[in-house]
Amino acid sequence: MVITRRAVTTALSWTGVAALIGLSPFRLISDVLATSTTDNVTEPTLLPDMALGPADAAITMAEYASITCPHCAAFNENVFPKIKAAYIDTGKIRYVFHEFPLDPIAAASSVLSRCIADGDSAKFFAVTDMLFKQDWSKVTKPRETLNSIGKQAGLDERQVETCLKDDTLFNGIVASRINAAKLGVNATPTFLVNGEKIVGMTPFEEFDRRFKALLKI
Repeated sequence: MVITRRAVTTALSWTGVAALIGLSPFRLISDVLATSTTDNVTEPTLLPDMALGPADAAITMAEYASITCPHCAAFNENVFPKIKAAYIDTGKIRYVFHEFPLDPIAAASSVLSRCIADGDSAKFFAVTDMLFKQDWSKVTKPRETLNSIGKQAGLDERQVETCLKDDTLFNGIVASRINAAKLGVNATPTFLVNGEKIVGMTPFEEFDRRFKALLKI
Protein backbone atom coordinates (compact mmCIF):
# COMPACT_ATOMS: atom_id res chain seq x y z
CA MET A 1 0.00 0.00 0.00
CA VAL A 2 1.20 3.49 -0.85
CA ILE A 3 0.21 6.09 1.70
CA THR A 4 -0.87 9.25 -0.06
CA ARG A 5 -0.77 12.85 1.01
CA ARG A 6 -4.48 13.12 0.19
CA ALA A 7 -5.36 10.23 2.51
CA VAL A 8 -3.47 11.59 5.48
CA THR A 9 -4.57 15.16 4.85
CA THR A 10 -8.17 13.96 4.77
CA ALA A 11 -7.72 12.23 8.12
CA LEU A 12 -6.07 15.26 9.67
CA SER A 13 -8.01 17.91 7.79
CA TRP A 14 -8.78 21.25 9.33
CA THR A 15 -12.41 20.20 8.99
CA GLY A 16 -11.56 17.45 11.43
CA VAL A 17 -9.74 19.86 13.72
CA ALA A 18 -12.72 22.23 13.64
CA ALA A 19 -14.94 19.28 14.51
CA LEU A 20 -12.87 18.35 17.53
CA ILE A 21 -12.98 21.94 18.73
CA GLY A 22 -16.76 21.66 18.56
CA LEU A 23 -16.55 18.35 20.45
CA SER A 24 -17.86 16.32 17.53
CA PRO A 25 -16.51 12.80 16.85
CA PHE A 26 -13.42 12.52 14.64
CA ARG A 27 -11.89 9.77 12.53
CA LEU A 28 -8.53 8.24 13.35
CA ILE A 29 -5.88 8.44 10.67
CA SER A 30 -5.75 4.66 10.55
CA ASP A 31 -9.32 4.57 9.25
CA VAL A 32 -8.26 6.55 6.20
CA LEU A 33 -4.93 4.81 5.69
CA ALA A 34 -6.76 1.49 5.50
CA THR A 35 -8.35 2.65 2.24
CA SER A 36 -5.34 4.46 0.77
CA THR A 37 -4.47 3.93 -2.89
CA THR A 38 -1.70 5.04 -5.19
CA ASP A 39 -3.54 8.11 -6.42
CA ASN A 40 -2.36 11.68 -5.95
CA VAL A 41 1.05 10.83 -4.51
CA THR A 42 3.32 13.81 -3.90
CA GLU A 43 6.69 14.11 -2.23
CA PRO A 44 6.33 15.41 1.32
CA THR A 45 8.03 18.62 2.39
CA LEU A 46 9.32 18.09 5.91
CA LEU A 47 9.65 20.74 8.60
CA PRO A 48 13.07 21.35 10.20
CA ASP A 49 14.02 18.78 12.83
CA MET A 50 13.30 19.54 16.45
CA ALA A 51 16.35 18.07 18.16
CA LEU A 52 18.45 18.08 21.29
CA GLY A 53 22.13 17.17 21.52
CA PRO A 54 25.06 17.67 19.16
CA ALA A 55 24.61 17.02 15.45
CA ASP A 56 27.80 14.93 15.39
CA ALA A 57 26.86 12.69 18.34
CA ALA A 58 27.78 9.03 18.01
CA ILE A 59 24.14 8.00 18.40
CA THR A 60 21.02 9.47 16.84
CA MET A 61 17.78 8.56 18.55
CA ALA A 62 14.57 9.43 16.72
CA GLU A 63 11.18 9.23 18.39
CA TYR A 64 7.88 9.11 16.50
CA ALA A 65 5.07 10.10 18.83
CA SER A 66 1.51 11.35 19.04
CA ILE A 67 0.62 13.92 21.69
CA THR A 68 -2.54 12.00 22.57
CA CYS A 69 -0.77 8.64 22.93
CA PRO A 70 -0.67 7.66 26.64
CA HIS A 71 2.37 5.44 26.14
CA CYS A 72 4.20 8.39 24.55
CA ALA A 73 3.22 10.54 27.52
CA ALA A 74 4.51 7.89 29.93
CA PHE A 75 7.82 7.75 28.06
CA ASN A 76 8.06 11.53 28.14
CA GLU A 77 7.47 11.61 31.89
CA ASN A 78 9.35 8.55 33.14
CA VAL A 79 12.04 7.57 30.65
CA PHE A 80 13.04 10.56 28.58
CA PRO A 81 14.36 12.65 31.53
CA LYS A 82 16.78 9.83 32.40
CA ILE A 83 17.98 9.56 28.79
CA LYS A 84 18.37 13.32 28.61
CA ALA A 85 20.42 13.52 31.80
CA ALA A 86 22.66 10.55 31.06
CA TYR A 87 23.14 10.79 27.31
CA ILE A 88 21.75 13.93 25.65
CA ASP A 89 23.06 16.54 28.08
CA THR A 90 26.44 14.80 28.08
CA GLY A 91 26.72 15.03 24.29
CA LYS A 92 26.56 11.30 23.57
CA ILE A 93 23.20 11.32 21.80
CA ARG A 94 21.32 13.50 19.35
CA TYR A 95 17.60 13.12 19.99
CA VAL A 96 15.11 14.04 17.26
CA PHE A 97 11.35 14.27 17.80
CA HIS A 98 9.04 13.47 14.89
CA GLU A 99 5.31 14.16 14.96
CA PHE A 100 3.16 11.11 14.22
CA PRO A 101 -0.35 12.37 15.06
CA LEU A 102 -3.04 9.75 15.44
CA ASP A 103 -6.00 12.12 15.51
CA PRO A 104 -6.95 15.78 14.97
CA ILE A 105 -6.24 16.74 18.58
CA ALA A 106 -2.68 15.48 18.22
CA ALA A 107 -2.33 17.25 14.88
CA ALA A 108 -3.57 20.55 16.29
CA SER A 109 -1.31 20.17 19.32
CA SER A 110 1.73 19.52 17.15
CA VAL A 111 0.99 22.56 15.02
CA LEU A 112 0.65 24.68 18.16
CA SER A 113 4.03 23.46 19.45
CA ARG A 114 5.70 24.28 16.15
CA CYS A 115 4.01 27.67 15.94
CA ILE A 116 4.99 28.73 19.46
CA ALA A 117 8.54 27.46 19.05
CA ASP A 118 9.13 29.21 15.72
CA GLY A 119 12.19 27.03 15.14
CA ASP A 120 13.48 27.17 18.72
CA SER A 121 14.01 23.60 19.96
CA ALA A 122 14.00 24.56 23.63
CA LYS A 123 10.60 26.23 23.29
CA PHE A 124 9.29 23.34 21.23
CA PHE A 125 10.18 20.73 23.82
CA ALA A 126 8.84 22.90 26.66
CA VAL A 127 5.44 23.22 24.97
CA THR A 128 5.41 19.57 23.90
CA ASP A 129 6.07 18.58 27.50
CA MET A 130 3.06 20.63 28.63
CA LEU A 131 0.91 18.96 25.98
CA PHE A 132 2.03 15.47 27.03
CA LYS A 133 1.08 16.25 30.62
CA GLN A 134 -2.59 16.60 29.64
CA ASP A 135 -4.82 13.57 30.12
CA TRP A 136 -6.47 13.90 26.73
CA SER A 137 -8.83 10.99 27.44
CA LYS A 138 -10.51 13.19 30.05
CA VAL A 139 -10.36 16.50 28.20
CA THR A 140 -13.89 17.51 27.22
CA LYS A 141 -13.01 20.90 25.77
CA PRO A 142 -9.77 20.46 23.79
CA ARG A 143 -9.90 23.96 22.32
CA GLU A 144 -9.91 25.47 25.80
CA THR A 145 -6.96 23.27 26.76
CA LEU A 146 -5.00 24.43 23.72
CA ASN A 147 -5.88 28.04 24.51
CA SER A 148 -4.64 27.55 28.08
CA ILE A 149 -1.34 26.09 26.93
CA GLY A 150 -0.95 28.89 24.40
CA LYS A 151 -1.59 31.42 27.15
CA GLN A 152 1.14 29.87 29.31
CA ALA A 153 3.48 30.35 26.35
CA GLY A 154 2.50 34.01 26.00
CA LEU A 155 -0.19 33.79 23.30
CA ASP A 156 -3.71 35.15 23.49
CA GLU A 157 -6.73 33.30 22.11
CA ARG A 158 -6.55 35.08 18.75
CA GLN A 159 -2.90 34.14 18.33
CA VAL A 160 -3.67 30.50 19.15
CA GLU A 161 -6.38 30.58 16.48
CA THR A 162 -3.86 31.95 13.98
CA CYS A 163 -1.42 29.19 14.89
CA LEU A 164 -4.02 26.47 14.41
CA LYS A 165 -4.80 27.79 10.92
CA ASP A 166 -1.17 27.74 9.77
CA ASP A 167 -1.32 25.59 6.62
CA THR A 168 2.45 25.46 6.21
CA LEU A 169 2.91 23.90 9.63
CA PHE A 170 -0.05 21.61 9.17
CA ASN A 171 1.26 20.36 5.84
CA GLY A 172 4.65 19.76 7.46
CA ILE A 173 3.00 17.65 10.16
CA VAL A 174 1.23 15.66 7.45
CA ALA A 175 4.55 15.23 5.66
CA SER A 176 6.15 13.91 8.85
CA ARG A 177 3.35 11.38 9.20
CA ILE A 178 3.72 10.23 5.61
CA ASN A 179 7.50 10.03 5.77
CA ALA A 180 7.37 8.00 8.96
CA ALA A 181 5.01 5.51 7.37
CA LYS A 182 7.44 5.11 4.47
CA LEU A 183 10.09 4.19 7.04
CA GLY A 184 7.85 1.47 8.44
CA VAL A 185 6.53 3.37 11.43
CA ASN A 186 2.94 2.37 12.19
CA ALA A 187 2.58 2.76 15.94
CA THR A 188 3.48 5.15 18.72
CA PRO A 189 5.85 5.47 20.30
CA THR A 190 8.39 4.13 17.83
CA PHE A 191 12.11 4.80 18.21
CA LEU A 192 15.00 4.51 15.78
CA VAL A 193 18.39 4.20 17.47
CA ASN A 194 21.01 4.55 14.75
CA GLY A 195 18.37 3.14 12.44
CA GLU A 196 17.37 0.17 14.61
CA LYS A 197 13.65 0.19 15.34
CA ILE A 198 12.19 -0.17 18.83
CA VAL A 199 8.40 -0.17 19.14
CA GLY A 200 6.32 0.61 22.19
CA MET A 201 6.90 1.82 25.71
CA THR A 202 10.46 0.77 26.59
CA PRO A 203 12.16 1.11 29.99
CA PHE A 204 15.26 3.22 30.47
CA GLU A 205 17.30 0.11 31.25
CA GLU A 206 16.77 -1.24 27.73
CA PHE A 207 17.82 2.02 26.10
CA ASP A 208 20.78 2.22 28.49
CA ARG A 209 21.90 -1.27 27.45
CA ARG A 210 21.66 -0.42 23.76
CA PHE A 211 23.43 2.92 24.14
CA LYS A 212 26.31 1.40 26.10
CA ALA A 213 26.74 -1.32 23.48
CA LEU A 214 26.90 1.27 20.68
CA LEU A 215 29.27 3.51 22.66
CA LYS A 216 31.32 0.50 23.80
CA ILE A 217 31.23 1.58 27.44
